[in-house]
Amino acid sequence: MTDAALPTTWEPLPDAEAEVTSLTQELIRIDSSNWGDAPETVGEAEIADYCAQRLREVGYDPEVYSTTSDSRRGVYLRIPGTDPDAGALLLHGHIDVVPAMADDWSRPPFEAQEDDGFVWGRGAVDMKDMDAMILAVTRSWARNGIRPRRDVVVLFLPDEEAGSLHGSRWLADHRPDMFTGVTEAVGEVGGFSVTVRDDLRLYPIQTAEKGIRWLLLRARGQAGHGSMINDDNSVTALAEAVTKVGRHEWPLRRTKTVDKFLDELSEAYGVDLTSGDIQSVVARLGTLGYLVGATMQNTANPTMLTAGYKHNVIPGEATAAIDGRVLPGYEDELEATIRELVGSGIDLETVVNDDAIEAPFDTATVDLMASVLRAEDPHAHAVPYMISGGTDAKAFTRLGISCYGFSPLKMPADLDYWRLFHGVDERVPVDGLRFGVRVLDRFLRAV
Repeated sequence: MTDAALPTTWEPLPDAEAEVTSLTQELIRIDSSNWGDAPETVGEAEIADYCAQRLREVGYDPEVYSTTSDSRRGVYLRIPGTDPDAGALLLHGHIDVVPAMADDWSRPPFEAQEDDGFVWGRGAVDMKDMDAMILAVTRSWARNGIRPRRDVVVLFLPDEEAGSLHGSRWLADHRPDMFTGVTEAVGEVGGFSVTVRDDLRLYPIQTAEKGIRWLLLRARGQAGHGSMINDDNSVTALAEAVTKVGRHEWPLRRTKTVDKFLDELSEAYGVDLTSGDIQSVVARLGTLGYLVGATMQNTANPTMLTAGYKHNVIPGEATAAIDGRVLPGYEDELEATIRELVGSGIDLETVVNDDAIEAPFDTATVDLMASVLRAEDPHAHAVPYMISGGTDAKAFTRLGISCYGFSPLKMPADLDYWRLFHGVDERVPVDGLRFGVRVLDRFLRAV
C-alpha cells in the first residue's frame, strides 16, 4: 500500500472542527436505540429529521425517506461533483444504536457529557461520531462553496444494529435510484488508530467482512412424563448436538485481506506470525487482537436454547440457535460441517444468510486513505483488515459497489477502541473527532 499524491491546495475547515463535538453530543442525546421490531424503536425518525434539518440550514435539499414504516426513517443527499465522468462515492452512516442500561454506566448514556477530553454516551464510536463528521464536513462545504471531485451520495441509515432489513437492505431492493453511478462506498468500521509505539500507529482500513449464517438446530423426540425412562428425549439429543458444535475446532483458513493484515502485524510488532507466535501479538492489540483469530477461521457459537414448558414434562421438541460467521470463499464449509457434526437426527434451518464480502485493497482509493492519514499523523500506517461482524456494506456490495470501512479517529494509546463498541461507558475523544474531520475532508475532496 503506497501513499497517493495529495492536492497542494487543501485548506482546513475550522468551522467544521468547531462544531463536530456539539453535533456529536446532539446526536447522542436523541435516543435512537434499536429494539428490533418492538414499539420502543422510535428514535430513528427523530434523528433523521434532525440530520435533514442540519443539512437544510446550509442550503442543501435532502430527502427524508421511510422504509418499512414511518418510524424507520433515514436521509438521502447527493452532492454534485466537479467531474461528471467520475464514479460517485457513497458516504454512509447508521443513525440507530444498541440499547444501553443506564445503571451500568458511570455517566448517563444519553446525556453526551463532555468530560476528561471525551464525549460520553451510547453511539459515541458506533457510529454517531462519524455521522457528526459527515454533517460537519458537508455543512462546511455548503458554507464555503466547496465541491468534491466526484458526486458524493450521503446516506443516514436506520436499522443497522438489528440486521438492516428496515434500512440498507430495503434501500438496495427498492431505491436503486439512490445508487446511480456509485462505484465505491465508505462507512464503518475502520480508520481508527492502534498505537504500536510512539513513532508507529496502525490504522486498520476495513476491506472485508465475514458472512453471517444464523442457524437453528431442531431436535424432535417422544414427549412424556419426566419420571419415566425415555430413550428418545429431544433435550438430550439437542444438548449432544450443541456440545459437538460448540466444541468443534475449526481449521485455520487464509484470505487475501487477512494475509496482508498478518504481514503488516508481523512487521509492526517484529513477530513472525507464520511461526505460530500469534498470541504475543494478540495480547498487545487489546480486543482488536481477537479479530486475528476470528478472521482466520469460520466460527459457530451456540447462543440460545429453547425447550419445554414444565419441570416434569419431557418436551417433544427442542431448539438451539447457532451464530455462524463465515470467511469469504469458505461459505459452504460451515453448514456442511455442522450437518456432519449433529448427524441426521437433528434438523438444520437457516435463519439468516448474509454474504461474506472482500473488496480490493490495492486501489487508488485505499492508497489515498493512507495518504490523508499520514498527512494528519506522520506516524500513521494504514493496513487492510477484516471484521468478524457485519455492516451496511453487505447490502451495498450486492449492487456491485466496493465497500470500505473508513471512519477516521485518532485514539489515545491506552484506550481500547473495540471494547467501546456496544460497551459500557462508550466515549470518543474530542481531539479525535477534530482529527477525523480533517482526514475525512481531505479524503472526500481528493478521492
